[in-house]
Amino acid sequence: MIQDHELVQKILARDRRALAGFYHTFTPRLRRFILQKIADPQDAEEVLQDTLFAFLESIRDFSGNARVGTYLYAIASHKVVDFYRRKKIKHIVFSKLPRLEALVSTLLNPEEELDTALVKDKIRHVLGGLLPNYREIILLKYVDEMSVAQIAEKFAVTVKSAESQLFRARRAFVELFLSI
Repeated sequence: MIQDHELVQKILARDRRALAGFYHTFTPRLRRFILQKIADPQDAEEVLQDTLFAFLESIRDFSGNARVGTYLYAIASHKVVDFYRRKKIKHIVFSKLPRLEALVSTLLNPEEELDTALVKDKIRHVLGGLLPNYREIILLKYVDEMSVAQIAEKFAVTVKSAESQLFRARRAFVELFLSI
């Protein structure tokens, strides 16, 4: 069995066999772990993909102080928390039932109301600053709640292409959101 440090070095060296072995070894376990925390299989799959992307983006920072599996599960745990945070913000910001939002806002203290208003304004500003195709795909996914397959059909592209576009749009949204 390959050691974690060696696996990381091979992945960094773009060894396709090491990367395939990594996916083969860790993806099923991560999927089960995430499905224990997120019931919807499509949402769980999205969190799994986010986890794997985050791992590959941060692999250079892997110090070897923990095992690769431990590192992955930590990333997955953070991604699950992020998923529920986004879901809560989406509910607050993109509520399609204004009366319900008004009812909920009476339960918020003044600081929470201000936070909600600031987040709404910031999201509107960020959406306005995105490229039109990024804005559209984000609105389709998170406001209209379309699946990636439905978005792919709408744009007449493959599901993989739609996933890539959504990934880039989310990354652009986050970068702009954090820069403001």
